[in-house]
Amino acid sequence: MSRVLVVEDESAIAELISINLRHAGFEVTIAGSATQAQYEVDRVLPDLVVLDWMLPGQSGVALARQWRSTPRTKELPVIMLTARAEESDKISGLDAGADDYITKPFSTNELLARIRAVLRRKAPEALDSAVEVGPLLLDPGTRRVSREGTEVKLGPTEFRLLHFLMTHPERVHSRSQLLDRVWGDHVFIEERTIDVHVKRLREALERVQCARMIETVRGAGYRLTQHASALSA
Repeated sequence: MSRVLVVEDESAIAELISINLRHAGFEVTIAGSATQAQYEVDRVLPDLVVLDWMLPGQSGVALARQWRSTPRTKELPVIMLTARAEESDKISGLDAGADDYITKPFSTNELLARIRAVLRRKAPEALDSAVEVGPLLLDPGTRRVSREGTEVKLGPTEFRLLHFLMTHPERVHSRSQLLDRVWGDHVFIEERTIDVHVKRLREALERVQCARMIETVRGAGYRLTQHASALSA
């Protein structure tokens, strides 16, 4: 489930957006000011931010620039949703780092389409579409993993771990990277705890002869491979 932060100081608009996003399957957090938005981003990095321009205290444009200048939030997808409709405003918003710019009044269906489009470009792993790597099929919508019709039973943490690895196949991920992307960068657990979850994931995948798809790269971390040598008949 994708996490969307809605930064909007008009409560009626924020609630309208929130209801439609939740109905579409998104997890939504609302912030009514730039200060609250920064707090929410510091707490848990969302998959995407819907950001108003005119906010109490700091403007949305200034907040977008701030996020783009910080390594942790540099790639955070941002859609500006604002009543400022002049061409110069749109240019300023996009130059500040917004990935898309929507003017009020707006269509909720268009907003949902724009959100999905930005996520497809910048954070494909956040979408709920099925992922297939080699013989493994993972469906985030039904929370199921299978090989040729045989289901693999996974706990929620192992499911998230496999989802991330399957959406980034053949790439090596360090323990700290996995901790940030799977557990959240503000969850304080030992990096070695990841080894325990990788072991559990392999044990579950062993039932469908796919355990060796999860490779340990000595001194670097883990990766998921679809090479034939990693699969047992």
